[in-house]
Amino acid sequence: MSEKVYARNVEALKNGTVIDHVPAGMGLRILHLFKLTEYGERVTVGLNLSSGHMGSKDLIKVENLVLSEEQANELALLAPKCTVSVIEDFEVVRKQKLAIPDEVTGIFACPNSNCVSHVEPVKSHFRVRVTEHDTKMKCKYCEKVFSKSIVVDAR
Repeated sequence: MSEKVYARNVEALKNGTVIDHVPAGMGLRILHLFKLTEYGERVTVGLNLSSGHMGSKDLIKVENLVLSEEQANELALLAPKCTVSVIEDFEVVRKQKLAIPDEVTGIFACPNSNCVSHVEPVKSHFRVRVTEHDTKMKCKYCEKVFSKSIVVDAR
């Protein structure tokens, strides 16, 4: 009878942040939108890792960086069921609770190509409203309302 052997797919992190249970395919988008590679710290990314709960998932580990509550909540717009764990000395010391924020600034571009945020030196800014069937995002500048999926997928 053979025993199952379990191995970690990603190296352990001494200090920093682990963003786990990211929907497969969203890991690189999160890296880009949150500029996680610009801190000068080691970043480990696992893409399409097997997951009992999700089938497959992405995972991001950033050394020596702890996301603010605001940053963690902004992640909830892209990956509402992800977990954000703070690691100190190889141990999880805190799991940040995520809540969709009321506003988000400087992360997503307005899908309206005529919006002034594309031509003026201003950071994008959206008010977020969660409804029963969707999450809506209203641009501060053009005042157009978009479904979250349209804003998140805009490039």
